[in-house]
Amino acid sequence: MDDKQRHRRLRLLIKKLNKDRKKQNMKIDILCNDLITAQRDFIKRLSIINFAANFYESIIGTTDLNTLLYTAAEFIKAENEDVNVTFFLRQEGDPILQKDSKTGTRENFEIHMFESGRPIAVEKQYIENCFNQELMESISRSNKVCTVNDMFAMGLDGNLNELNKISAVTIPLGLLGSSLGFILVYRSSESKLSTNEISRISTVISGLSRAITSCQTLSSAADR
Repeated sequence: MDDKQRHRRLRLLIKKLNKDRKKQNMKIDILCNDLITAQRDFIKRLSIINFAANFYESIIGTTDLNTLLYTAAEFIKAENEDVNVTFFLRQEGDPILQKDSKTGTRENFEIHMFESGRPIAVEKQYIENCFNQELMESISRSNKVCTVNDMFAMGLDGNLNELNKISAVTIPLGLLGSSLGFILVYRSSESKLSTNEISRISTVISGLSRAITSCQTLSSAADR
């Protein structure tokens, strides 16, 4: 074998080695990316589990509805910076006014707004005042997380320019297909509510709905 052939074979071998090395590096990159993604997903799930565990610990043993809602609202506010939380609950008998909350009625719903925190004003009113009976019924029947755009489509009544300054969602409350109402969570659109924040709150809705139902049942039994 002459030098020319030897050099040619050597070049082909080096080319093949370089090609194999590139393939191997690609596989390593894909594996590393998969590991990073899996780790990120694990940390996210762990954060959600930790959020849920701490939430349930904060409300465990609570039998008074107003105390339950106040505790839940304060926990959500503490875990999600600058948010405001309002509960819209379907009425169970006559509404009970509590001294540490603003509890109003709007036909078939009780509206629970708590004093701590500063609700975002819409034309010097709470955003909650933009919710009429038809809208509240539509949100409850939808049984899904609703954005401001969804709410407008359902009949949200308010100043468009002002409402666009707010990042808001409603999260349904209910058990076994029966609607208990919903939670309104909102803050300035300068700090838009993230998908992760909404997902974390949504993970505790089932347990919170059961707690609300238990408190309502105990209250009804005590009134008899």
